[in-house]
Amino acid sequence: MLLNEELLMKRCLNLAKKGMGKTSPNPMVGAVIVFNNKIIGEGYHKEFGGNHAEVEAINNVENQKLLEKSTLYVNLEPCNHYGKTPPCSDLIIKKKILKVIIGTADPNPKVSGKGIQKLKENNVKVKVGMLIDKCTNLNKRFFCYYKNNRPYIVLKWAESKDGFISPSDQKNGEIFWITSSESRQLTHKWRTEEDSIAVGINTVIKDNPELTTRYWNGKSPLPVIIDPKNRISVNSKVIEKHKKIFHYVDKNIKVHNKQSIQINFKKSIQEILSNLHQNKINSVLVEGGQKTIQKFIDSNFWDEARYFVGNKKIYSGIKAPKIKRTNDNSIKKYISNDILYHLVNHSANKL
Repeated sequence: MLLNEELLMKRCLNLAKKGMGKTSPNPMVGAVIVFNNKIIGEGYHKEFGGNHAEVEAINNVENQKLLEKSTLYVNLEPCNHYGKTPPCSDLIIKKKILKVIIGTADPNPKVSGKGIQKLKENNVKVKVGMLIDKCTNLNKRFFCYYKNNRPYIVLKWAESKDGFISPSDQKNGEIFWITSSESRQLTHKWRTEEDSIAVGINTVIKDNPELTTRYWNGKSPLPVIIDPKNRISVNSKVIEKHKKIFHYVDKNIKVHNKQSIQINFKKSIQEILSNLHQNKINSVLVEGGQKTIQKFIDSNFWDEARYFVGNKKIYSGIKAPKIKRTNDNSIKKYISNDILYHLVNHSANKL
């Protein structure tokens, strides 16, 4: 079979996806090396601090002499600066790789075209823009971090068939499940893909959630607790289960908790996102409650919304968030007996 450029870039993307949830704040990157229409080496960025994809692919080539006649495919521009690892562009030049096919340029100002320029200046043939939309979408969190100066924001909630997210008679510490176990498992998979998970203090008090990934194998995101009046209990599960949390309290409240971050709650969303950005948090999964999610919607600080509609009716309680859903911005699918709506916001605010 003839290995065309699109097919090889798709292979890079499939390799890159293996690093989902493990590489942040770095992007997900896959690399493939081809000689004489045959893949002779491939690799991906496995975890933050580890080898980059280009290094993995080059190291996996048995006959290193073939690199001088080979083409390297990579979904993101090779870096040209020292970080946790040496510059990939230097290694490509050292190995005298003939040609490099790149999916998209890197939005990080430290790279942003400089890696491409360096390769060209050292007589490496470079082609940029192969499957650029797919390559950009794979690293949408990374691109949002640099282009919008904030984390990528995913809203998630579950509502009943009659539009409530919780019943009026729900007791504190008692979780009322609206969706199926399959939907809950999917939610925990989503948690492993994001850097942090945000909830309001009412959700912490009412549900006492762990905010972990106990239904899916993977790392738990860092909890973000929005708590203006500092009402969180030291016995909350979220404090017991996590070594680090981001705890946001109004600047006018007296606090003794070393993990508390005081902000101006008149500009709460912006200040929280700015602080998370400063802490190199690439993404936030906003899970509750209704007031918190609605604030993100109303301020237009959201990139995706994923919400389930369960098969139960509640009749009275807390109404679900209101969001505009159209045929152009949403996809509908079924998870067990639940309906999952997936919305994309193409005009979200920047910071």
